[in-house]
Amino acid sequence: MEQVSDERYKEKATLRQASYTRKKASATQEKGLIIVHTGPGKGKTTAALGLAFRALGQEMKVGIVQFIKGAIPTGEAALVKRLALPIEMYTMGDGFTWNTQNREQDIATARRTWDQAVTLLHDPSFDMIILDELNIVLRYDYLPLEEVLEALRSKREMLHVVITGRNAKEELLDLADLVTEMRLVKHPYKAGIKAQRGVEF
Repeated sequence: MEQVSDERYKEKATLRQASYTRKKASATQEKGLIIVHTGPGKGKTTAALGLAFRALGQEMKVGIVQFIKGAIPTGEAALVKRLALPIEMYTMGDGFTWNTQNREQDIATARRTWDQAVTLLHDPSFDMIILDELNIVLRYDYLPLEEVLEALRSKREMLHVVITGRNAKEELLDLADLVTEMRLVKHPYKAGIKAQRGVEF
């Protein structure tokens, strides 16, 4: 490991500070963000839930609509209920599409869930809406992409919308203000380790 003198360390820190100060000064716009967590790696919903708890700490109102999840009880839904957290949470999915094996049912479920999401998007009391696994629904064309994009384009100016799920559509990535791609490096499934309570659900 390279040894850095105190003088050189202070020099580098001063440069970093100046760069950060310039960037901060140029960021003057305030708006509700469209945030997308995508990619094959684990952690997309987890990151979105982290934003939910951060928003709660700022006394913001949060709504969560889960598109695919619903067949298996999750820890996050249980915690919201147990602590009576001020989160409106709608877990409306039927589970993985390879388990349902019924396209008509999957489309109907997606439509029902999207209608609930639109209700929250139009409710002025919310500050943040999380649309969990919406990307999966769009990937399989269970909802018209343009309909979803138009709803996002016409959202209230200060409303934050967080969208999760792998294989996000390019058009959604173009519309988003913040995109994070979770890269898969290693996963316990590949070592024969089943989904673990408190980690996967």
